[in-house]
Amino acid sequence: MKLNLKFVFFCVGLLMMNGCGQLEGNRTIRLAHGLDVNHSVHKAMMKMGEDLKELSGGKMLLEIYPNQQLGTERQCLELLQIGSLDMTKVSVGTLENFAPKMKVLGLPFLFRDRQHSFDVLDGPIGQELLNDGEQYWLKGLGYYDAGSRSFYTKDRPINNPDDLAGLKIRVMESVTAMDMVKDLGGSPTPISWGELYTALQQGVVDGAENNPPSFYLSRHYEVCKFYTLDEHTVLPDVLLAGTHLWDSLSEEEQGWLKKAVDGSVGYQRKLWGEAEDEALAEVEKAGVEIIRPDKTLFSEKIKDSFDKYKDDEVIYKLIQEIQATK
Repeated sequence: MKLNLKFVFFCVGLLMMNGCGQLEGNRTIRLAHGLDVNHSVHKAMMKMGEDLKELSGGKMLLEIYPNQQLGTERQCLELLQIGSLDMTKVSVGTLENFAPKMKVLGLPFLFRDRQHSFDVLDGPIGQELLNDGEQYWLKGLGYYDAGSRSFYTKDRPINNPDDLAGLKIRVMESVTAMDMVKDLGGSPTPISWGELYTALQQGVVDGAENNPPSFYLSRHYEVCKFYTLDEHTVLPDVLLAGTHLWDSLSEEEQGWLKKAVDGSVGYQRKLWGEAEDEALAEVEKAGVEIIRPDKTLFSEKIKDSFDKYKDDEVIYKLIQEIQATK
């Protein structure tokens, strides 16, 4: 995988400068992510830092870099792999490029409902997927709720899949996301999250797809006035540590960190539900038309999408196991 060396050197230098005040005997863990400080994930990370400090008696501290300060999700994963960053949060859609089994979670209409997704993620299947990243120097620690992703557009509403025809829809750098938009009739266009607002303004893309809090906090509602709640994917965020960090921790330190992570996961999921309600209310107040379509029109259009994985024994087995989870 080709790295942007100038970017890596810049981030390493920044991390070293920020680490100069570290007290002897303490371990400062550096965590970077791309979200706003008002996002439920960042708030949960702040709680994780407080809990970690308390659990360790001040021996382990968390230093958080939000708002893509240290780069995009992909760049943060690369920094994790080379040991220049300790922890990050990424969408499963980004992670599938690094840990291929994760792409199963990006398949459209895979889960029956939100509770089904939690049952899968918090059970043996979810743990298997977290463990899979270790061979790529990525230690999965837990899943944050990122709700369901839906389409939003600038110039015309999407009431059914046929309305996607001819529209350029921004997607993550994710094969499953690109395949989904193609199967529904749109034209997938990968663009980094940080560049999306300008791309929407300038007409580089006609729309995008994401969950309500991200649509709201990114202020994309200022450009896109139609939000169609088709809820095509339930794509969680994944909290990761680099194996260089995890393997350097004692068993006791690993226990402190995992307990702090687990506490933040439960806290974030509670905040997420509140954030979804607030986001939908605020964007509607700002003039966005919220469309609640017949979701079966979308799921029926791509009902055969799982069949393309029949030749991939690993992914197809995971699909069957997820569908069988009660």
